[in-house]
Amino acid sequence: MVRVLGYVSAAREVAFSGPDKFWGVMRKAPKGSELHPIDEDINRIIAKVRARVEHPFRVIKRQFGYIKTRYRGLAKNRAQLFTLFALGNLFLVRRKLMA
Repeated sequence: MVRVLGYVSAAREVAFSGPDKFWGVMRKAPKGSELHPIDEDINRIIAKVRARVEHPFRVIKRQFGYIKTRYRGLAKNRAQLFTLFALGNLFLVRRKLMA
């Protein structure tokens, strides 16, 4: 049996329900109907967190063109990524810095 972990299932959601666990997968509407307003609110919260996490990666990929990496050793690749993320953070707050 092949286990595909990237998809939503009710069994996996039950496995993640508990006091210290959070199911952070976006809710989907049932076929032929609309999404419940509570699920829309949950999706909005999840989207806010996801946006904060994914924006630095967008800057690095689109503005700095870092799509693929070449292996030059772990230390050099790590140093390049740290530098790119530092520059990406500066890029994201550039308007606040210029004001």
